[in-house]
Amino acid sequence: MDLNYSPEEQAFREEVRGWLRENLPADLREKVSTHAHLAKDDLQRWHRILAARGWVAPSWPKEWGGTGWDPVQRYIFEEESGYAGAPPLLPFGLSMCGPVLLKFGTDEQKRRFLPRIYGGDDFWCQGYSEPGSGSDLASLKTRATREGGHYVVNGQKTWTTLAHYGDWIFCLVRTDAAAKKQEGISFLLIDMKTPGITVRPLILMDGGHEVNEVFFDDVKVPVENRVADEGMGWTVAKYLLGHERMNTARIGTSRRELENLKEFAATQRKNGRALLEDTRFRDKISRLEVELMALEITNLRFLDQLRGGRPPGAEVSMLKITGTEIQQRLTELMMEAAGPTSDIALAQRYCNYRKTSIYAGSNEIQRNIIAKMSLGL
Repeated sequence: MDLNYSPEEQAFREEVRGWLRENLPADLREKVSTHAHLAKDDLQRWHRILAARGWVAPSWPKEWGGTGWDPVQRYIFEEESGYAGAPPLLPFGLSMCGPVLLKFGTDEQKRRFLPRIYGGDDFWCQGYSEPGSGSDLASLKTRATREGGHYVVNGQKTWTTLAHYGDWIFCLVRTDAAAKKQEGISFLLIDMKTPGITVRPLILMDGGHEVNEVFFDDVKVPVENRVADEGMGWTVAKYLLGHERMNTARIGTSRRELENLKEFAATQRKNGRALLEDTRFRDKISRLEVELMALEITNLRFLDQLRGGRPPGAEVSMLKITGTEIQQRLTELMMEAAGPTSDIALAQRYCNYRKTSIYAGSNEIQRNIIAKMSLGL
């Protein structure tokens, strides 16, 4: 096992770092570093800058705009982007729907949707969770009834991130109520402008509008917007979730936040000295830093497997579990360091990051996956 970067990989890192230094707009970097709200225009502007460079979808095949980078290069790019304070690239189109279309879509679907996803012309959202169907996604009840050349969709999705910005939504729907839970599900692409769709905001405890309820009332969806065969939605969903969980560790972002925490703690005073000199607080930071280093080494182990052509199995859930828990603890320590002087943006970030251990499959579910698939328990 080789956990070191080759000279070529180190040179690639320097290339990415230099390009980000020259091309990441200062106002976007400032918004990310201060945890300010990123509007739709902010997210799309960074998307289009990367698209113009040809770096917006590194994992896609080159024929569809991919870079041809290997898994290590893709990881380096993600790490450096997080460390530089680049806005996130929203995964719903690029990392979720795009790979699904590349794997399961028809040639017509690829030609229709992939260029617009790549260019940032369409804003996508994900229609998975429902009231009572979150961790047990196979219990979903939104139904789609075939009527000639259309499906008629009725039901509700919830916790739909940025649906109020969405042009399109990919949805899991039940097309066969008589089949076993997983076998009666299909995967549809739905235009958010279709009559019968209602988006209602869910205002979070931090006051932010990030997630929504989406209602479908007799929404007509052309059959050609179904991805894969009818009843194959669960297979498609499992493939998509595998892509989602590989991108949740956010090591570069956590490294940047850890450095910010150290710098901030060095300026805060407690009992007449810098908070960073307080033994108990410094111990909390040190423990977190060790865990972040261990997470990075674990990620490198998976990358080495990919180098050898062997994709990681269920154990990749370790990245999701540890990565999201580190993100949460960073916000907790920053709140502790700021104390009563905490500003609104910091408090909002703390509240918002409570979600990280739930999305992409809760951490409890991830532990069950590891126990069953890797440990045989």
